[in-house]
Amino acid sequence: MAAARRGGDVQAVYIISVAAELAGVHPQTLRTYERKGLLKPARTAGGTRRYSSRDVQRDQLIPQLTPAEGVNLAGVLRIRALQDEVERLADLVERARAAAEQARADARLAAADAVRRRGGELVLYRPPSSAIERHRGASRGR
Repeated sequence: MAAARRGGDVQAVYIISVAAELAGVHPQTLRTYERKGLLKPARTAGGTRRYSSRDVQRDQLIPQLTPAEGVNLAGVLRIRALQDEVERLADLVERARAAAEQARADARLAAADAVRRRGGELVLYRPPSSAIERHRGASRGR
């Protein structure tokens, strides 16, 4: 999924003070965002918050949207949900693209194998591309 695609972006390694500094906000701001449901940092066994690079990037978005753009917290939640959906769909597209590429490669191998096994017996049929060519083909057979 998106997490797999980004690799290290999802490993929660930053403590709150480092994450806040990277995001350009005060640690208390991150706690407030968490209370309001805008963030959900990972927790250690001892309950300490840990943030990933992805969390920090998302944390930077909140102050950009709220006072600067006039988006309320419900709007920020919706924007984040839409971002998550875009990432999910991008992952689906990537997986479908990879599957299609694999199918093309498999088809090429199968065709090459069939040609090798059958030798000259395999002839690809290509239908005429226009009515004129179909007419020419029909008149030649007369």
